[in-house]
Amino acid sequence: MLKIAMTSVFVDDEERAHAFYTDVLGFETRTHIDLGEAQFITVGAPGQDVELLLEPGDSPIARQYTKGLRDAGLPCIVFGVDDLRAEYERLRGLGVTFTQEPTEQGPVLTAILDDTVGNLIQLAQPLS
Repeated sequence: MLKIAMTSVFVDDEERAHAFYTDVLGFETRTHIDLGEAQFITVGAPGQDVELLLEPGDSPIARQYTKGLRDAGLPCIVFGVDDLRAEYERLRGLGVTFTQEPTEQGPVLTAILDDTVGNLIQLAQPLS
């Protein structure tokens, strides 16, 4: 059986991304290796095996991809939450900018935030 082990998001500053994803969003550092001109940094949610690679986004393809998503207002990834309204208030209290406040979309409640390093992130909570 296949399972997701790692996925990535392109970021325009790996160290700033690492601080945001750990200090603000609450992920834990799984790997942090200095490769000279770049870093290999993965984070993950406590208690989950899946890792998120904070991928350098300085290639032309990455810049075009992230710009296209942002221009369309589309999130690059979705994170699940148990209580979206509480998480929205917690993150707003930490200065996080949201481009979409909590909104019911059929069977889910969603919100979209700016991760400060080039991406929009969607938070989602099932309503049933």
